[in-house]
Amino acid sequence: GLNFIDLMVRQGNIDNPPKTPLVPGFECSGIVEALGDSVKGFEIGDRVMAFVNYNAWAEVVCTPVEFVYKIPDDMSFSEAAAFPMNFVTAYMMLFEVANLREGMSVLVHSAGGGVGQAVAQLCSTIPNVTVFGTASSFKHEAIKNSVTHLFDRNADYVQEVKRISTDGVDIVLDCLCGENTGKGLSLLKPLGTYILYGSSNMVTGETKSFFSFAKSWWQVEKVNPIKLYEENKVIAGFSLLNLLFKQNRGGLIKGVMDKLVNLYNSKKIKPVVDSLWALEEVKEAMQRIHDRGNIGKLILDVEKAPTPLMANDSTETSEAGEEEEDHEGDNENKERMPFIQ
Repeated sequence: GLNFIDLMVRQGNIDNPPKTPLVPGFECSGIVEALGDSVKGFEIGDRVMAFVNYNAWAEVVCTPVEFVYKIPDDMSFSEAAAFPMNFVTAYMMLFEVANLREGMSVLVHSAGGGVGQAVAQLCSTIPNVTVFGTASSFKHEAIKNSVTHLFDRNADYVQEVKRISTDGVDIVLDCLCGENTGKGLSLLKPLGTYILYGSSNMVTGETKSFFSFAKSWWQVEKVNPIKLYEENKVIAGFSLLNLLFKQNRGGLIKGVMDKLVNLYNSKKIKPVVDSLWALEEVKEAMQRIHDRGNIGKLILDVEKAPTPLMANDSTETSEAGEEEEDHEGDNENKERMPFIQ
């Protein structure tokens, strides 16, 4: 799986970036080739998906058994590679942190991206949940049925939300950071929860710009704890990778994965795959995410041969600015699936 965090790693816009040489990537799917001596519950030949603390973009991956999960029989490998990061992140934020319940409202940025689409699908499993989403306008037709109210990412979404819901929303999920932090807090109802789970506005152009980076952080509204107390608002942060690899919550995540697989088997959720790319095409794939050109998840396929880019297949046509999600398609077809029809 290719995620926005991979772009941040490449640019060094994370805490303690790893030293090179480095194989990137945090999630993958494949077939079990070998087992440790004490491993139980898996056999060689099992179809699995897994979290990896880097090194996922490889032909052979080694990871502790607590981060490995069996793939449902009718889930393809590309769907499985698109599943863990996005759906666990969405589930944990909605149900573990924000306690989503019937009748609540949610605002999610980058509604066309992998996490955004997972959030929309999970919200649909709870009765009467209203989902507000922001996305690039060219994605609206493709994702309009997944959210209740959809706004252009460049519009004044604060006023648009308040026009529909005067009191604001119960949950704000922010992957942008910067000036959106203050806007998100201003939209919260009393007892509402704001969750920061990414900072895609920190990703600049092809090279890291310290001034752009500093400007984005400068735009983050300084939170006054007394104001939170007076307004009955909750502010939270969520990092799945830290939870897994630094805070030893693999057991908790396994329980969440079990619930998500049950939802998949009951056909209530389904990962959205934008496109498949050869490992040699990682530059173009990253550019597509950077340009916010995807709807759903981009997948790197180790068995896929590079495909020459066609004139209408360019990764440089989008002026959008968010992480987007993928279209469903024939994932067994090793040719790159079409982008937005």
